[in-house]
Amino acid sequence: MATEDIQISGTEEAAEADSSAAATRTYPVAPGHRVNVRSGPGTHYSIVRTLPEGASVPIYCQRPGDSVSGPYGTTSLWDCIANAQYVSDAYVKTGSDGYVAPRCS
Repeated sequence: MATEDIQISGTEEAAEADSSAAATRTYPVAPGHRVNVRSGPGTHYSIVRTLPEGASVPIYCQRPGDSVSGPYGTTSLWDCIANAQYVSDAYVKTGSDGYVAPRCS
């Protein structure tokens, strides 16, 4: 009986992990643009990499920063796509002019 409990518990944990991974939504970068990924929410931060055309990115959190004009308007909202990696929301199609993810802490 104890063995069954462990197997069920392990299965439930695996299902929750799969559910969390599936819940991470990605958003497309503006078509025809290679977008700089910066170490912070502004153009004065260093470029850590460049996203290729056709990329999609997860948005883990968002924060205000430098104002940028791009294909999706002018905004001071920056999207955190990985640890210390930000792109301007002006280049990401979120379907909103506001926050679509929690504020970065």
